[in-house]
Amino acid sequence: MPRLEDKVAVITGGAAGIGLATAALFLREGAKVVLVDLKETDLEQAEQHLGHPERVFSVAADVSNEDSTKKYVDAALHHFGAIDVFVNNAGIECKPVPTHEQETSHFDRVIAVNLRGVFLGMKYVLPHLIKAKSGSVINMSSVAGLDGFANMSPYVASKHAVVGLTKSAAVEVAPFGVRVNSVHPSPIHTRMMRAIEETMNPGHGKEVQNQFEQIIPMQHYGEPIDVANLVLFLASDESTFITGCQYRVDGGMGAS
Repeated sequence: MPRLEDKVAVITGGAAGIGLATAALFLREGAKVVLVDLKETDLEQAEQHLGHPERVFSVAADVSNEDSTKKYVDAALHHFGAIDVFVNNAGIECKPVPTHEQETSHFDRVIAVNLRGVFLGMKYVLPHLIKAKSGSVINMSSVAGLDGFANMSPYVASKHAVVGLTKSAAVEVAPFGVRVNSVHPSPIHTRMMRAIEETMNPGHGKEVQNQFEQIIPMQHYGEPIDVANLVLFLASDESTFITGCQYRVDGGMGAS
């Protein structure tokens, strides 16, 4: 039997990368999927890529905006009648410069998407999971949410804060049978990493990739499906006694 048969999953940042890989895997496991992302055109391309039009629904929304968050939660409930799994995945990178050179407006934007967006998503999804007395929330953090990295302070701060939100919410909703966990990928082959590499050394992104790979014991980036496989486990009934935990998908970075 499929592991997510008839479950409804909302995935923010669902139009590409880890979000899209997770959506494809969830569909194979029987779920109905609501994709949330910023641009309609990206969502349309994602829907075409995924197929299964009867089980895929998309909503364009800015996760850092409260009204927009209410919109995608209400739309998901209206379209499929329930929410069983929430993958709080939307995020943006930061400019790779030292803390004292970071622009305050850029810091605020990274915090707005990566932290406020996670908070708002839980604020409006959790009441429905509490009412149903079941459900799983997976908050996407990063290895940068567990360790420090030079020249990435806005991103590192936002991802560390996701851990705090995850742990607090997990304790609050555990009596209702709802789980909240966080996932912490290392560099993964996604648009975000390509952007970071190019920003760090314009025209020499491959060299930056090689430098990152040298600090990963497995000596290579992960793939979006590597993260999606873990998210599937946390979304499924196989993880019903797991909550408030932080899971690395990092090729051994946390062991070195």
